This record gives sequence, structure tokens and C-alpha cells, in this order.
Amino acid sequence: MSSGLNFLLEIGTEEIPHWMIPSAVAQLEKLDLFGATPQVDATPRRLVVRATGLPMRTADQTLVVKGPPITAGEKAAAGFAKKQGVDLSAMTKVGDYWELTKNIPGRLVGELLTESLPAAVLGLQWPKTMFWESTGARFIRPIRWMVALLGDQVVPFEIAGVKSGNVTKGHRILGASSIPVTFATYESELRRNFVILSSAERRSKIQTEITALGAKPDADLLETLTFITEYPAAIRGDFDPAYLELPAEVLTTVMRFHQKYFSVESAPGKLAAHFVAVMNTSGDPEGLVKKGNERVTKARFNDARFFWNVDQQKKLADRVQDLSHVTFQAKLGSYLEKTNRVVELVKTLGGDANAQRAALLCKADLPTEMVKEFTDLQGIVGGLYAKHQGEPEAVSQAIYEHYKPLSMEDSIPSTPEGQIVALADKLDTLRECFRIGLVPTGSKDPFALRRAAQGVVKILVEAKLPYAFDSLFDGELRAFMLDRLQHYFREVRRYKYDEVNAVLASGAKTLADVEDRLIALSAVRPTENFEPLAASFKRIRNILKQAAFNPDSWLFDVKLLEAGPEWDLHQAFLKAQGDLSGKSYREALEAIASIRPQVDLFFDKVLVNAQDESVRSNRLAFLNNILTEFSTIADFSEIVTTGDPANKS
Repeated sequence: MSSGLNFLLEIGTEEIPHWMIPSAVAQLEKLDLFGATPQVDATPRRLVVRATGLPMRTADQTLVVKGPPITAGEKAAAGFAKKQGVDLSAMTKVGDYWELTKNIPGRLVGELLTESLPAAVLGLQWPKTMFWESTGARFIRPIRWMVALLGDQVVPFEIAGVKSGNVTKGHRILGASSIPVTFATYESELRRNFVILSSAERRSKIQTEITALGAKPDADLLETLTFITEYPAAIRGDFDPAYLELPAEVLTTVMRFHQKYFSVESAPGKLAAHFVAVMNTSGDPEGLVKKGNERVTKARFNDARFFWNVDQQKKLADRVQDLSHVTFQAKLGSYLEKTNRVVELVKTLGGDANAQRAALLCKADLPTEMVKEFTDLQGIVGGLYAKHQGEPEAVSQAIYEHYKPLSMEDSIPSTPEGQIVALADKLDTLRECFRIGLVPTGSKDPFALRRAAQGVVKILVEAKLPYAFDSLFDGELRAFMLDRLQHYFREVRRYKYDEVNAVLASGAKTLADVEDRLIALSAVRPTENFEPLAASFKRIRNILKQAAFNPDSWLFDVKLLEAGPEWDLHQAFLKAQGDLSGKSYREALEAIASIRPQVDLFFDKVLVNAQDESVRSNRLAFLNNILTEFSTIADFSEIVTTGDPANKS
């Protein structure tokens, strides 16, 4: 039996932006290759799909197509048959419907690939594309060549005037421009022409070489360099130690963001006068690349030193009024207006004098020459300038960190002043944008409001700030923040979705309190009484809902309780209620779970919907008291238990 055919597809292009490549790879991994599993690789100049075990042709199929009801008559059946390309005689009556059995012969896989590959390639989704007016094709970059092989045969197709074949290209500088390949020789021929196809191998090569040269680890930069090189090689360069007088943050930003260099440290947190660059070439035997990189670095460092010196001629406090000329948002005015709002919000939130001073100065670095040139340094530059200009440490540190956290992986500001200023800044952005209708929709979020919201949640939780959730948000913004809050606890902190729902159903209070209740709920859930009790609480809620019980319509009367299971449940309820006082959330939940046997016996022996209306109402009131009293930590009826249709972890 044949093991199947090998398949190779290479789309050769001009350099694709590095940050778009992983998404393209993920999409190509879903390519339908007739049961074969795609192996996808990529470099800046090529997207590659390989697979083994493709069939020569697809199998014959028998397809049963249901037609119109027999009651519709033969005319309707004949019309259906005509659409299917057959006569009425090919139709049969099965049950109440006409049916057509179609025999679909298999087809050569090569022919099917010829038909499907152009759409598959052009169907890749990119953040933006280039357009060829002559053909109507859209792609991220111009396609220069294509290789498409099934076995030893070319799969013929054409995109934007480029025809597929069996000829690839090597490294733009070091490799040949025309290399005939087969499936078996493809990767080795590329390597011989200075292209390392595997991104994992390129990443490993870069990591090994930069580590040997003393580079400071930087995962994001490593990923970038992996996808902007085809044959990476690391070299170490030097710069004048006199530049180390500039803050390390400025130097590393110049190296990382502008030159894509790794910095080098002589000791933890102490920069050395070196950098590590990654070339897209085999080596630098004469040191020309090293010298070129050093020359560029010197020029960039000179710029940074010039900007630093010029900016010191005017203090941050004197730059605040300059913010009136920097637009925050067309409908929301200038950064000066935003600054004034943030200062007032910091006061409202109880920020001290240092926090208020930091709020006043936190955007004042935006008009500086340093930030104009190195925008990634906003906030950081403000903090450095504030410290250099004699502002208190608490003020400069708060300014330095007030944009944090920049992601869910980033830390929150390290000081109380920084936390409150960061919170106020993000909260102002959210409130004002929502006020004028700038609400994120789908993938569109031009003001990064989701990131701001996640930052607010992260600060409130991790700093354990005392602000009640409902006091900070209302209306549409509250719903948006609740969604971000659920996302944080589910996706970032990894709590189960129903535990998050259960705690939030009992009120948000402060977010630190939400986390404390989640910790307790997660710890108590595995105990033997918890989930059965949760199922009983769900039953109680359903009973009250079906009875349309209004708690204001009946006051619970202990005298109407019957001896036996009903009275025993009441006694267990009172004991558990007493055990809640002064206890931790975990101890309180354990006390609540302890009434599970009495609840089980109550439902087994007691008829809630008694014929006597007063007894029935009293029992409903009793159950409502239990549900209300014991749902202040979490709404147990939200817990998904064994047997629930929606049971999932």
C-alpha cells in the first residue's frame, strides 16, 4: 500500500513584517491537505508548507441529498432534480421526502490543489495588504516566486502574474537566485544557500550566540530577530564608556528599539559599554559590520545626549502648560485638560501631596525633545527628569511607572503613589472615551481601552486598593469593566469560570475582596459536601423562581416549622450562621457546606409546596433566608455541578 505523496508549497516574497509572520504560520497550519498534517515554517522572505502522505486522488463518495416533501408534488421534485443536474427518474421516495443519491467520483489531488491553492494563499488574513490593480490580488508583500510540488510534479497555478514551479531562491545576498529543488532536497538546498528554514533553529542559534557574547536576555527582541533574519549571526560591538553617564533606560531604548541590539551588563542592573547585534549574514571577518553598527550607535547616543541636555534647560513643572498644545483626543481636548482631570481624580481617590504632584507632572515629558525622538520612553523620561530636577523620590518614581502595567505580564507600579496615579490616568481615559461613545468594538480599539481596563483591574487586585468596584464605574463602562474583570480572573489567574460567576453574582465590593473569596471558594470546592450543597442551592433558587416568591410578602415564622427534618435544618442553619461570625472566608464556606446532610434530608422528607398555604409560604421564606444568608460570599447556584447540562471546567 502506498504511503502517499509528499507536498511542498513555498510562497516567496519581499520581506514580510516580522510581527505578522506568526499569525500567517498559524493560519497555514489549518490548510486542508486531504488528511495530511501541514508542517509550516517561515522566514522574512518565504512562507513554507510541507506535508507527507497525501493521496494520489480522493475517494469516490456517495452523497444522499434530501429533496422537497412528497406532498409538494412531482413538479417541485422535478425542479429540484433539474437544479441537481439529473432527471426526475433519478429521484426516489424515502419516507415523506424525495431523495437523490449522487455518486461523486474521486479526483486527482493535484487538480484539486491547482484549483484551491490560489484562494488559500490570497485568503491569508493580514492587518493590512498591498493591492495589485492589474490582477485584483491582495497580499502583504509582492510575491516574487512560488514552489508547488506534489510528489515530483509541479502543481501548476498562478497568482498576480507569478507562476508556480520547482525553483526557489537562496539568501538575498549570499545565496543563488535560482535553485531547482525537490521535496527531499528543499531544506538542504536552502541551507547550502544560507537560509535556515526553521524559525526554532534560528531562534536557538541567536540565543546561543548572544548568550556567549554576554547579552542581557530579551525574549521580545529575540522573537523579532528570529523573523527578520534568514541566516543570523551575532557580533559584539563597543561604544565610548562616557555615554554611560546617560541613564541606562535611554541607552537601552536606543539600542533595543532603534537598532535592535541587545544590551550588555557588567553586573546585574549595571550597563557595560558594549552591545550585541544580530546580522543577517554568515559572518564579519573584516569587522565592517561591527564598525558600521558602532558608528550608527555613536550617532544615536549623541542625539540622546543632546536631547537630554536641551531638555534640562526647562523643568517639568514649567512644561505643564505646554501640554495645552498636545492633543489627547479631538473631542476630549488637550493633555493639559486630561492632566487637570487626573489631578482632581487623584484627590478624590485620596492621594497624598506626592501623588497629586506626580499626577500634575506625569504627562509633562510629552513635549520634550527626548520623548519626541524616543516615544517609547514617555513616562520613563518624565520620571528620570523629575529625579534629576530634585523632585521627591515618591514623585519621580510614580511618574516613571504610571503607564504600568503595559500588559498582563507586566508588573503594577511599585509605590502607593504610582498605583493611584496609574489608576487615575487609566480611569480618566476610560470614563472620557466612553462618555463620547469611543467604545471598543470587535478588533477595533484605537485608544487601547481594553489594555487600560486590564491595567485598572490588575492594579486594583494586586495592590489591594480599597475602592469599591461600583463606586468607580457605572452604565456601559461598568459592563465593559465587568467583562475585563471576568477575563482577568479566568484567563490570567486561571480560576474556573463558574467560580468567578458565583463570586461576582454576590457583588464585586473591592477587587481584593473578590480575589479573597475566589481563593476560599476554590479551596473549599473539592470537599465532599460542597458541590452537592451547590446543587441544592440551585434547586432552592429554581423553587423560589417557579413559585414567584416575593420575600416581602411573607415574614418567616419559626413556629410554623414541623418537627423532624425541617426543624433539624433550621437548627443547622442557625449553628452555621453563628459560625460565620469573625471567620475567614474559607472557614465560613466550610461552615455553610456543613449543613449539606440536613439540606439533603429536608428535600427528601419535606414537601415544600404543602397544601396549607401558610406552611408553603413559610417554607419558601425559610429557603429564601438560607439562600440569602449564605450567598454573601458566593452564589452557589452559579456553580456547575455533576449532571448539569453546562458542566465544564
